[in-house]
Amino acid sequence: MAIVVRLDVMLALRKVRSKDLAAHVGITESNLSLLKSGKVRGIRFETLGRICEYLDCQPGDLLAWEPDPPRPP
Repeated sequence: MAIVVRLDVMLALRKVRSKDLAAHVGITESNLSLLKSGKVRGIRFETLGRICEYLDCQPGDLLAWEPDPPRPP
């Protein structure tokens, strides 16, 4: 199973630049890029809350669960 990060989609919908979001949240653009690519293992609720505040969205707008494909018998 995989958690998919849809932050890039929300940034595009809100017409927000990564640089501006990173500055508001208080993280580096490099860390934001890692988050967008799904290469992080966790995120602080405070950081997630600040992202949602800036983008005016819910955490579920940024994260989705996609099940693994079924294994062959």
